[in-house]
Amino acid sequence: MANIIKIINGMPQVIDDNWIVISEVDAATQSPGTHHILPFSYWQKRDVYEVTIKPRALWISPDHDFEASVTQLHELDLIAVDFPSFRDGRGYSIAYLLRSRYGWKGELRAIGDVLRDQLNYMRRCGFDAFAIRSDKNIHDALKSFSRYSVQYQGAVDQPLPLFRRR
Repeated sequence: MANIIKIINGMPQVIDDNWIVISEVDAATQSPGTHHILPFSYWQKRDVYEVTIKPRALWISPDHDFEASVTQLHELDLIAVDFPSFRDGRGYSIAYLLRSRYGWKGELRAIGDVLRDQLNYMRRCGFDAFAIRSDKNIHDALKSFSRYSVQYQGAVDQPLPLFRRR
């Protein structure tokens, strides 16, 4: 079983991952009942598959137009945002929108090309779970959260900038 980093009571911890990211919907229909993170394209075609699987988690890529469906997304337990490349920062904007504009309260997980240097910034944008690349040491990645003791800018985790907190 794979591990993820999850923020629990404000502290990052390594825990077992009970979810499986599915890239093709047909793979999920062959094993219903397990914890699948289905592609957003499944949500868009859910009338075709709904008899087989009721989704509890979806993953969104930067190219998906999820905003028209955001009210229905609140029925889910988990939303994962894919980072196809560490250079692609659109996932940060998706997380910020889900937390601040759309009031997402469930688990928000970063998946894909997630590296240690990004974790603190992802947390500030609203992520509370992180699936680190499998070729990286997840326990080493925990150090990323303690790298900075003061945050100057406001963000999802601390809306007030430093000059307003004094």
